[in-house]
Amino acid sequence: MTQPLKAKLVSMLDVVYPELDCDFLAEQLLITMGLEPNQEPPPAHQNNWDESDVVLITYADTVQRADEKPLQTLHRFLGDCLSDTVSSVHILPFFPYSSDDGFSVMDYLAVNESHGGWEDIEAIARDYKLMADLVINHMSARSRWFENFRKRVDPGKDYFFEGNPRDDLSAVVRPRTSPLLNPVQTDDGERYVWCTFSEDQVDLNFANPKVLIEFVSIIRRYLERGIIIFRLDAVAFLWKEPGTPCIHLQQTHELIKILRLLIEHHSPDAVVITETNVPNRENLTYFGNANEAHVIYNFSLPPLLINTLVTGDCKHLKTWLMSMPPAQMGTTYLNFIASHDGVGMRPTDGLLTEEEKQRLINTMDSFGGKVSYRRTPDGRDQPYEINIALYDALQGTAESGRDHWQLQRFVCAHTVMLALEGIPAFYIHSLLATENDLERVEHTGRLRSINRSQWQLDDLEKKLADPLSHHSKAFQELKRLIAIRRKQPAFHPNATQFTLHLGLQLFGFWRQSMRRDQSVFCIHNISNEVQQVALGDINLIGTDHWQDLISGMTIDDLSGSITLKPYQSVWLSNLEVTV
Repeated sequence: MTQPLKAKLVSMLDVVYPELDCDFLAEQLLITMGLEPNQEPPPAHQNNWDESDVVLITYADTVQRADEKPLQTLHRFLGDCLSDTVSSVHILPFFPYSSDDGFSVMDYLAVNESHGGWEDIEAIARDYKLMADLVINHMSARSRWFENFRKRVDPGKDYFFEGNPRDDLSAVVRPRTSPLLNPVQTDDGERYVWCTFSEDQVDLNFANPKVLIEFVSIIRRYLERGIIIFRLDAVAFLWKEPGTPCIHLQQTHELIKILRLLIEHHSPDAVVITETNVPNRENLTYFGNANEAHVIYNFSLPPLLINTLVTGDCKHLKTWLMSMPPAQMGTTYLNFIASHDGVGMRPTDGLLTEEEKQRLINTMDSFGGKVSYRRTPDGRDQPYEINIALYDALQGTAESGRDHWQLQRFVCAHTVMLALEGIPAFYIHSLLATENDLERVEHTGRLRSINRSQWQLDDLEKKLADPLSHHSKAFQELKRLIAIRRKQPAFHPNATQFTLHLGLQLFGFWRQSMRRDQSVFCIHNISNEVQQVALGDINLIGTDHWQDLISGMTIDDLSGSITLKPYQSVWLSNLEVTV
């Protein structure tokens, strides 16, 4: 009898481990995941999402309350304020860690005691689709595995990637300026470990299939705890070969396919997301042929959209949008404009000129932002990301500096994101319009802390209850827009999208529902001046009745025009699907 699952698995493993008995390895992986060799696959090109899906990104301890574990406080805040707004919650690494605010994991199978316990994670997973990080590229230098590496005992003795200072590492692509190889004293002498990100984050060695088996076991445990969405952190760096760039290698792509194959056979509604903060063309490769990531982060969107709104010129954003391929069924984009990290600059390669990048950096610097750097193969330091809170990133323009349009510009950015092809994701500090936290940067010494504030729940509730606070104004308006979006078939993540040509100050695109019964023309004034939109330029069908879903305005004269105030948006729809 044929065993299609096992046969597929063996064919992928053969690419990664050509010297091994991959038939035996496949059996080990299937047993680890609790799968049968002939288990039926999920339906091909299945969309595990729709227009109602909205993601919240947060740390476990972003919202705190005295005498309560932060995960319980987070669950309380979600229930009180966001239960009708978000469908999915991405809790950033909630494991015991030694650095990088969670991304230097010490134990993949434990919840940080200061955050709560597995019962708190499971409680949130019962109410929301829960996304968790699989920090798969590296592990803490203070983990038990690494201690075993030092002692030369299992498990861990050969779990970490070792390098040789004499190797040619000149082609290696780095996201940091820190040393790539770090000397470590072990019980059998000095060894050099590979550290893509920091000395405390030691890269794992997937050339050892035991590491793959360990991670499959971890994934199964997460699924059993209710985690249904897996964010593969820094996965592009997974496979290393000295003499190559050590990024996007074929073995990395095959390993993602292997993990997806196992995950979707275990849980057909599960989703794999790849986090690859790289230039746009490289990022798109992680869809594979609809057999790698279900979802990829739309990393070019944040810098391009911010650049558009501070320059008042949508040329580059429009050019990029026109070049983006529609995602196949069963795959889609994750749209975001802020996250726990900074605004990546590598995704602007080939999209902005060096002069335009520098102008954006200078503008963000004038608004309180900081810049992190990476080291290029030729030894130069180049800007890697801008560290800034989104609300402050949009407080003015490149030409004139700070102005009084900050809130409107901020809302406009999210209105664009909400309407684009893909699933919208809101970083909690964007939803709350949190400003730059320079005090936290001073305290931690880390630039990324500027956008990793922590709120006391009582203080946050007071801000959100005050109708005059910008936090309340932004929060209520974003919730209103999200509620409208979640009811529109034309905003399904895989619904048709075409770019409109309305000049440089009006950014527009057309969405059409998969049943072709709803069209929404999304038009955004991305400038600080009033703009006129000739309705004849957007081809509204004359036999339909048209309404702006945002304002409720109806269109009676299709030969006329509409006036958009600075940073105003309209969603012109032929179906009156409002809240």
